[in-house]
Amino acid sequence: MNIMVTGGTGFIGRHIVWRLAAKGCNVLFSGRDARAAAQVMHHSPAPVLWVPLAHGTPAAAHALADATRGCEAIVHCAALSSPWGQAQAFTQANVTSTEEVLGACRTNAVRRLVHLSTPSLYFDFCDRIGIGENEPLPPPVNTYARTKALAEARIRDACLEQAVILRPRAVFGPWDQTLMPRLLRVMQKGPIPLMRGGRALLDLTCIGNLVHAVELSLTQALPRSLCTYNVSNGTPVTVEQLLRQVAEEFRLPLHTRKLPWRLVDTLARGLELIARARGDHEPRLTRYSAGVLAFSQTLDLRAITHELGYRPVISQDEGIRQYAQWWLAREGAPT
Repeated sequence: MNIMVTGGTGFIGRHIVWRLAAKGCNVLFSGRDARAAAQVMHHSPAPVLWVPLAHGTPAAAHALADATRGCEAIVHCAALSSPWGQAQAFTQANVTSTEEVLGACRTNAVRRLVHLSTPSLYFDFCDRIGIGENEPLPPPVNTYARTKALAEARIRDACLEQAVILRPRAVFGPWDQTLMPRLLRVMQKGPIPLMRGGRALLDLTCIGNLVHAVELSLTQALPRSLCTYNVSNGTPVTVEQLLRQVAEEFRLPLHTRKLPWRLVDTLARGLELIARARGDHEPRLTRYSAGVLAFSQTLDLRAITHELGYRPVISQDEGIRQYAQWWLAREGAPT
């Protein structure tokens, strides 16, 4: 199978490139960073081809259409995933890139599209357990969620022959530069605030399990022309339990401090106002970053389990352990 992976130089994209190459697929991947692309090709178990591409630029749509001639599938990973940033950057990375991918699908009659979305679409600062894919979505909590919702809408409107939207929760593993590193930096700097007693239930996703879900989305018969699926490890854990496990595996001290959610929320609002007024980079604390540790959010996996046969291939404990071993080997044990 000939497959294009957009955003193949990123954390999730490179793992998908490596797995598909190992399975014997002819893989092309896009990305802007030549150094990261060289890293992906160096670690690939089989030859893969890099397509230099900056989504949202004037030449991107044409270049992607040219690159995907003869492709049977596109896995669309390219995105800007952050709780903070410029609206234009999110629109370019999340909406415009999706429009470019859809154009390539139509131009080249690409048989199947797998689009990586997010369960941030479900978040609304309240506890939600066992969220299903068809539940009504709340107003977007931030620009990231808004633009990912728009990207999903573009796919629904495109009426492709076969498309899968995956909503993986809190993906972590080797090469992750977002989720776990943020948590580790906070743990190294001082006490972590435990809001609402640290009892919020969280779903996480080992990168190996997400890659498995992508494989199934590419190879299994689909029950509908457009399928949307939640993805996670299926083993929710409380914030406090997660922090203790991470501290142990990463050999870090754990200091926590119980704080009322209202106090943290007020502080986050203030920091966001200051950051907007100054035009600064991401504030040290955002409402969304705090909120995901204060409120429960778990996903219903019945749809992907019953329709694609998804089962996690790596346990959450083993995934954290493997990531910690990789991180310590690269960064060294803390002193």
